[in-house]
Formats: sequence, C-alpha cells, structure tokens
Amino acid sequence: MDDVVLRRFVTASLAERLRVMPAVVVTGARQTGKTVLTRDLVLGERRYISLDENAALDTANNDPEALLEGNVFLTIDEVQRAPGLLHALKQTIDRDREAGKFLLTGSANLLLMHRVSESLAGRASYLTLWPMTRREQRGAGRAGIWSDLLAARDDEWPEIIKAQPEEPEDWRELARRGGFPTPALSLSSHAERAIWFDGYVQTYLERDLQDIASISALPDFRRVMRAASLRVGQMTNQSGIGRDAALSQPTAHRYLNLLETSYLLVRVAPYSVNRTKRLIKSPKLYWGDVGVAMHLAQETEPRGEHLENLVLQDLLVWRDSESNRAEVLYWRTTLGEEVDFVIEAGDSLLPIEVKASGRPHFRDATHLRTFRREYRDKARAGLLLHTGDVVEWVAPDVLAAPWWRVF
Repeated sequence: MDDVVLRRFVTASLAERLRVMPAVVVTGARQTGKTVLTRDLVLGERRYISLDENAALDTANNDPEALLEGNVFLTIDEVQRAPGLLHALKQTIDRDREAGKFLLTGSANLLLMHRVSESLAGRASYLTLWPMTRREQRGAGRAGIWSDLLAARDDEWPEIIKAQPEEPEDWRELARRGGFPTPALSLSSHAERAIWFDGYVQTYLERDLQDIASISALPDFRRVMRAASLRVGQMTNQSGIGRDAALSQPTAHRYLNLLETSYLLVRVAPYSVNRTKRLIKSPKLYWGDVGVAMHLAQETEPRGEHLENLVLQDLLVWRDSESNRAEVLYWRTTLGEEVDFVIEAGDSLLPIEVKASGRPHFRDATHLRTFRREYRDKARAGLLLHTGDVVEWVAPDVLAAPWWRVF
C-alpha cells in the first residue's frame, strides 16, 4: 500500500515549497497519510520527531529550544499537540532562515486553532493533505484534469476528456470506501470498513478533538457530527443542526467550527459579486471524506449529494496543490437557481453541475446556462458531470462528461 500512498498529488508542491521557505506545514485530518508523505522525505540530513511519543511531547512543551537545537533539518509530526513550540520555532527561524529546515505536520488547521497564537507568518508555507483522490488510489498520483480544462479553449474540452484513461467505476463504491488510505486500499468489505470508521471516530472524539478544544460532552458532539453528516450538500443551518442534536445554536456553531478546524467538515462559500440580484450568503456543508460521512449518518446507499461531495474532494486536492490557488464556490439565487460548484481561477469562472444520472438532458443544463448569462464576461462553458459514458454538448454552451473521465 505504501508505494501507492506515496504517489500523492501534493508531493511536487511540497518539494517546491521546501526549496523556498524555512518551514512548511502540512496539515490535514488524522490518517490522511501525512506521516507516510513526510517521514521518508530526504532533504540532506532530516531528523524525524513525532509528538505522539510522550517523551518528545514533554520536551516540546517544557523545553522546546532543546528539541530544535542543532544545525539539522527537522520533521516534527503532529505539531498541534504542542502549540507553544511554534513560538520557539519562530525565534529559531529568525536566527537562520535556511530553506527547508523545518517540515511540520498537524491534524488540525493551526490558523484556526484558538490555542495557537503564532502563525509563522512570512516564515512558513501551508499545505493541506486531503484524503486520497480516485486517481491517487489507482496509483496515478494526481487529481482531476481541472487545470487542463482551464488552460484549454472550451471547444477543445471534448477531445481532452475523451483522451483520459477508460476507467469507468461505480461512484457509489468510491463513496462507501472514501479516501483515507486504509479503508480505501487495504479493506475490501463494508463490515471491515465499518469497524475502521468506528474506531476512527472514537479516536477523534477521545483524543484528537481534545488537542484543539476541551469537550466533555462527547455524546452531544457526536450528535452534531451525525446531524451534519445527514445534511451533505445543504446550506449550513446551525439552528437546525442544533435542534436535531438538542443543543443551542451557539454550541452547534462551536462544534461545527471544531469539525472544520480538524478538516472533517468543509463549508463551501457562495460565489457573489456586486450585482443587483441578491444571492444566498450561507455556505454549503460537505465532508472531507464521504466514507466517514456515510458511516456517521448510518447510510449504506449513497445519494446524489455524496457524488457532489466526491467531486468537491477532488477539487480540494487540486486547489490546494496548485501554486496559483483557485477558489471553489457554489452559486444560488433567492429564486432557487443553483450551480453545484464554481471554480474561480483568475478572471474566469468554470461552473460545474453534478448529476447522479447516466442520461444527461438539455434540461439538466438550465442553471448552468442561467449562470453563464448572468456572468457572460467571465463564465466558461458549463460542465455537466454525470454517471454515464457519453461526452457530448447537451446545449451549445454546456458539455456533459462522465465524472470518471474528469477525476
């Protein structure tokens, strides 16, 4: 499994940043493969320290300078367990700004953690390691062809998409296994994955969550997790989630923020410009891993929203590995017109609609065409992803394509 896991799309970006910055911070949910990605990375002489080990954690908390001393390249795993270490790291970097000196990993977004007061601004570059894409699971070490589509003319898209490998797959099985390396690559049955996911959630609640916040009412937190997992692809309604979990809105708000800080929850912001048509401002709610979401919701049959979530997962991996970072948004009006995702890259907008159907029709392109009319100066052709096998223009400005040819 490790040979496949090492072929991650983010690897090239990680190496590039290590050549430029004194520190690089790789964050992502627990078990996404951060340790495997960074442990064996060779850049001169690099020492590896894991703060999961009690002795190293004790030194990091009580004598961080001792941990950092010496003219060595250092990898520190699970740095969120010792937030105070970052201040000592800042002072060390200010004395010696040699590129690639420090490689840090963490299972929480350090920039969102209230306990972390030091962001290493100007001293560190941040990368996110999301669960594996479908193509990473197949050993290709990449995400979808989003950059290829953005770089090409719209009329070139059909040939680019048709040139992709003929690898049809049941998206529902991809949703069930998710993208964490162990259930995606090593476990073959639903029962085995259920055991793994259950252990993952329990470890997160009892240990990882406590690294970023003090939560004593774990049953309450678990109810919020389940309520959120049942709302995949919906606009975030904190009051509704609070009611489902029998909690106040402020408590639900805090718990959702913690889920986002630990990369389990993803909120997609709406696309908006200064136009007279008023847009809905609430973000849409998705999960960092569909397999975890389905397990929490106790769902065995994926829904169309789970296919949307799979598309988003691939978009996030692509977005966070690119040097010219694009934005991934959605679009919805007060009239209910909606486009699932909008890639904002420079001055152009690529609208994407996702349909869990193998027979795309002209009517499926309606909202994509509405979006293009609204933003005709910036909008590219619409992309309608479906579960069939045809690549065709279902409207003059909307191309239908199988999801498995695009990512």
